[in-house]
Parts: sequence; C-alpha cells; structure tokens
Amino acid sequence: MPGKEKRGIMTYQAPVEDIRFVFKELAALDDILSLPAYAELDEDTIDAVLQENARFVEEVVAPLNRGGDLQPARWEDGDVRAAPGFSAAFEAFAQGGWQGLQHDPRWGGQGLPKLLSAAAGETLNAANLSFALCPMLTDGVIEALSTAGTDRQCEQYIPPMLQGRWTGTMNLTEPQAGSDLALLSTRALPQEDGSYRLYGQKIFITYGEHDMAENIVHLVLARTPGAPKGVKGISLFIVPKFLVDEEGSLGARNDVWCASLEHKLGIHGSPTAVLFYGSGKGDVGEGAVGYLVGAENRGLEYMFIMMNAARFAVGIQGVAQSERALQLALSYAAERVQGQAPEGSAGPVTIDRHPDVQRMLGTMRALTEGARATALCAAALVDKAGAHPDETERARCRAIYEYLVPIVKAFSTETAVEVASLGVQVHGGMGYIEETGAAQYYRDARILPIYEGTTAIQANDFVGRKILRDGGAVALAIVEQMRGCAADLQAAAVSSAEAAEALSLIGGRLESTAAAYAAAISYVLDNARHDVRGVFMGSVPLLMLAGVAHGGWQHARAALACHGHEQAGTATEFHRRKFATAVFYAAHVLPRAQAYSDGILAGGLAAQYAASSI
Repeated sequence: MPGKEKRGIMTYQAPVEDIRFVFKELAALDDILSLPAYAELDEDTIDAVLQENARFVEEVVAPLNRGGDLQPARWEDGDVRAAPGFSAAFEAFAQGGWQGLQHDPRWGGQGLPKLLSAAAGETLNAANLSFALCPMLTDGVIEALSTAGTDRQCEQYIPPMLQGRWTGTMNLTEPQAGSDLALLSTRALPQEDGSYRLYGQKIFITYGEHDMAENIVHLVLARTPGAPKGVKGISLFIVPKFLVDEEGSLGARNDVWCASLEHKLGIHGSPTAVLFYGSGKGDVGEGAVGYLVGAENRGLEYMFIMMNAARFAVGIQGVAQSERALQLALSYAAERVQGQAPEGSAGPVTIDRHPDVQRMLGTMRALTEGARATALCAAALVDKAGAHPDETERARCRAIYEYLVPIVKAFSTETAVEVASLGVQVHGGMGYIEETGAAQYYRDARILPIYEGTTAIQANDFVGRKILRDGGAVALAIVEQMRGCAADLQAAAVSSAEAAEALSLIGGRLESTAAAYAAAISYVLDNARHDVRGVFMGSVPLLMLAGVAHGGWQHARAALACHGHEQAGTATEFHRRKFATAVFYAAHVLPRAQAYSDGILAGGLAAQYAASSI
C-alpha cells in the first residue's frame, strides 16, 4: 500500500515499480541504452538514479508540500521570501545535480535520457508541485538558450543554472495580452553597446522573484522599434535580475522589480509575480538591461522551444498530481471504516470494500497510469529522435513526439483535475476539509489545464498543426498500431483459457476505440476546408479522445506484457494488479472514446446552434 499517514497527511512514495515497468515493457529502455549516445549507461545505473531520486523527493521535498500551502512565499517591498524550507531544499536539489539530469554535458549537464529525466520530473512534482515549478522553468530557459542563444550566452548563463546558483523564468503574459501574444506591448530599445533597455509589465511570472538563488535569468518577449505588428514583430531577450560581467560575476541590480504576488487558488508555495521592467528602481538607471537572443522579430519562434518543453513538463505535472491524489485516496479508503459490505459482513468494513469506492479508485489508478505510460513513451521518442543513427528513424520519432505533446499536456492535466476531484469524493465530507490534504491536490491541479496554453489552445494546435498539416499521416499510422495491438490481444485470448475473457474485452474495446479515433480524424480532414467552425467545435473532444485512446493503448500493451509474464511463470502481484487495471480501463474508460467521436462527427450541426445556446 503506497503512502504512510503522518498527522493526517499522507507522505509521498515514488511509484518506482510502475515507472520501471513502463521503462522496460512499454518505452523500450533497451533500445535507448543501445544507442551510441548512451553506451556508458546500463539498467543498473538507471535504477540507481530512480532509487536516489525517490529517496530525495520523499525525504527532502515532499515534507514541505503542506507547509508551502499554508505558509506561502511572502512579498516584502519588492523582495520575495520563499516558503519555509524551500531554499534549503533547493540547495540540496542543486547539490544533487538534479537540474542537469537531461542537459548537455558541454555546459555541465549529465546528458542522461529524457525518459529518465521525465520520470524524475514526475516524482519531484508529485512530492511538491509548487517547489518543482522553479527547476521546471529553469529547464525551459536552458533548452531555449541551448537552441537559440550564442555560444557566449550559453557559456555565461547555462552553467550557473545547471549548478542551481541561478534560476530561470519565461515572461510572456501582460495584462492586456493573455494567450493572444499579438497584443504584447513591452518595448525593447537598442543601445549603442549592443544591449537593449526594456519597458513594460509582465504578469503571472512563476518564480519571477525569490531568494532561493543568487540570480534569476528572465527570458522576456518584447518589441523593438519599427517591429511588424502582431506576433511577427516579437523578439526575445535575456534580462538578468543582476547583470553579469565577462568573468561571470554578479554586478548591478537590474531595473526589473516585483510589484506584487498573485493570490491563487492553489500552488500557494510558488511565488507568481507581477514584474515591472523600466521603473527606474535598479542600479542601472531607467530601463531593464536586456540582451537579444537570436535575430530580432523571431522571439516567438525561440520562445516556442521553451514553451514546448514546458508543455510536456506540465503534462508530467498532471501525472504527478494524479499519483499524489491516488495515493492519498488509497490510504484513506483502506483505513476509513463505514457501512456494511454489499454481500454482507459481520460489521462495518473499510470503504475500499464498497463497489463504488472501488470504481472511483480504479478510475483514478487507470487514468494515472495510462497518462504516465503515454508521457514516458513520448519522452523515449525524444531520446531516439536525438540519438538514433538513422536519419529517417530520427525524423519519424520526432514527428510522433511532436504529435503527442498536446495530448500529454492536455489529457494528463484534465485527468489530474478529474482524479483529484475523485480523491475528494473518496474522502467524502472529510475531503472537503483542508486538514486531510485531499483538497490541496484538487486546488493545485486546477491550474494545470490552464497555464502553458489552455486545453483549447492545445486542441487547436493538435488539429491545425498536428493533423491537418500532414494530412493525418502520423495520426492514422498510430491508429494502425493500435489496431495491431488489438489483434494481438484477440490472438492471445484464443490461446489462453484463463484470461481469454479479459484479453478479448481489452482487444475488442481497443479496436472500437481505434475505429472511433480514425472516424474523428477523417471528419477533420474531410471538413476543415468548408466547415472550419464545425471542425474546431470538436477540437477539445478530439484531443480528449486521443488521450483516452493512447492511455488505453498503453494499458493494452501492458496487459500483453503482464500476460506474457504469467505464461512464463515470472508474474508477481504487481503484474496481476497491472493486468487488472488494464481490464478496468477497457471496461470503464475506453467507452468514452466513442462518445467523444459521436460529438465530433456532429460538430457542424452543433456549431450552427452553439451561438444560440449560450
């Protein structure tokens, strides 16, 4: 039973066994370790990192989660004091080398597979979502500079971030420009020395100000004089909190100031800052000193590098919050005694004996593990796309990963809200009481489908850039793989008397899901030109359909693997539980796919009446 009770709040235990299973059975870890780039790695090293990561997040980071919710970061006349314990934990995080896990050894990173760093990211976020936001955004800054920055910029800014001495942020949103960056108005004026002076206001800047590191590296979107209107006139700038000299030493305080912190529904431990650029409060005169990244007017293109990394990372956060809510609900249900068992019992039983509680817990587990497997398999594709010796295979893996990013981001985060809500429901009235901890996971999870691009933004990208751009080639190829898996399950059912009914159910439901998926994709391809409103009316349902389908596909693959262990005599209790979860997902979750598809196919008619219905 994962989790232990401590003063009413369950402590977190990293799901190492399930992560290890996904690595080996679904994400093809052996294939990654066979790539030349990872020739010095082996399974024992991977497992050692997983175990040490589990120890670190359980002992150092998770105990701060509740305290950060109750005693959040504090704003004091422009300065921000981190939640109690966060600074010491971040120092330990840095000393452990966790920030550099996936990054290029050229700048001081460890160069380990994305698959491993994604799993470590999940456990860190599950231990303490508010804390994990800081290194997550720093990862994004490192990726953006690694791709678009000059060698000098990389040398100057990346190593201190990898060492945990500095952290990073991304500055997009302004009061008048939320998701619509075409309305962005922050100005960047060129100076004779090649730098720029920035003036403007940014809002919702996560860890935009704090005292956990020596310096903060802001990546800021702004407009230069004469820039084209709209998104084509946006440039990207490095704006450090403290200026950095040629030797890398910190100098003058820059003219970027925190005016306030937002008061949020959840993630209280994370300071979300309102930043002013050019208020004249620094040591550099008026205007925040900034340095252009890449070419002028290509800032959004560069920032998308960071945003894409962040979107995948937010999907991982969704998996993490689901796991945390699941562990708490399982622990509570195993201890809460109430009511008679339906089949009769000598007295009251723990509520995990009640069928509907079992249904809720089963749904929570099935959604969580389906989302985890989908995300980790996507991460494995990044490793192959970057290191496979065959160029064609690299391109294929890259295309599939890019297709999966909006699915991972949107489905995992929407799932997190559902799972956390079910966690409250399992607790009953006690779930609505803050002291049990269930409500915090629900509050924290609610931001996940919103930031780094709402679910609708992910869905529009999914339809417009991921399906229509290549005529559905990647999507339909995946559907065929799902159908192949369904056929394998039906073949296994024929040769297995004991598991025939379960295998047949999973295979049949996966085949039906693949058909619904294919029908929805065909509708988009057939109608996008003449009924764009009808197509985009179903964009979010299509993205949710894809999430349900991919989660079901990974559960089906897991069922085949577990069945293989059963036949070979190597099955453990874990494999039997895993198989049971796959059956539950097929029975209770996969039917959602047909409902989504039915709604998508009626998109044109729905669009005609939508305006009149609101």
